[in-house]
Amino acid sequence: MVKKLANTDEMKKFINIVSGMTNDKGNPRVKKIVHRVVTDLFNTIEDLDVTPDEFWAAVDYFNDLGQVMEAGLLTPGLGLEHFIDLRLDAKDEAAGVTQGTPRTIEGPLYVANAPLVKGTARLDDGTDTGDVLFMSGVVRDLGGKPVAGAIVDVWHANTKGLYSFFDKTQSKYNLRRRIEADANGRYEFRTIVPAGYGCPPDGPTQRLLNALGRHGQRPAHIHFFVSAPGYRHLTTQINIAGDKFLYDDFAFATREGLIPEIVHQSDANKIKEKGLNTPFDEIEFDFALTPASTAALDDTVHRRRVEAA
Repeated sequence: MVKKLANTDEMKKFINIVSGMTNDKGNPRVKKIVHRVVTDLFNTIEDLDVTPDEFWAAVDYFNDLGQVMEAGLLTPGLGLEHFIDLRLDAKDEAAGVTQGTPRTIEGPLYVANAPLVKGTARLDDGTDTGDVLFMSGVVRDLGGKPVAGAIVDVWHANTKGLYSFFDKTQSKYNLRRRIEADANGRYEFRTIVPAGYGCPPDGPTQRLLNALGRHGQRPAHIHFFVSAPGYRHLTTQINIAGDKFLYDDFAFATREGLIPEIVHQSDANKIKEKGLNTPFDEIEFDFALTPASTAALDDTVHRRRVEAA
């Protein structure tokens, strides 16, 4: 029988050196995290008898993942981003914090500094022939009072499941806007009904999902950041009801309370009121923000954003 190494005193001393625990330089938090990760990886290699070929295949995989910038895609695919949300929910529950609109994953495709518009915005540039969608609602506090001036930062894919900036064929900030709610907390925008999409079929994320016997599809959805002074930043998204993958999202982002009804309007008078010649869809959805003073955690600091000029 091969001698177990990972938990020997000699190996523990080695992991301390690897993770910088034996010096007084560096970042203590980073050291603690690396120490835990290396310890768990050593145990995984030993417990599962990982071979050198398997080890180097994993190294090559991470190189491939980074080269095509799919780390942010794999993260939700392995449930890690959803797990972070569940932990934040559990912290709120333990602290007795009443939540507003449910949080859910951000995903990797946000771009900062979208144009800021007051009250009402049009997101699409008119080049996509998708179904017209009007979405509106009110940003409220937990007591139902409107939050005047709240910022609704919205972004979503086009009818091909592609996002501007990442898809170079789209115009700058297409399907991306920041909307400042009016004095009554109301926001509204016109856009097109987005399509769901899947991981690049030949990419490393889908390659791993194939090995797990899983698909890489997402239902149609619209992302939001909602913020206002004195309130916790809300990261969420709504899903388009009726989508084939609504409850089978590879990124595990679907949550109850985030599936508003989509109403198809074919009434001639309503079509005329909107200045259209064809039927359109409508979604009404209110956001409820949690006061920052009662938050069990600070949701206002975010990871590195894609900054666009």
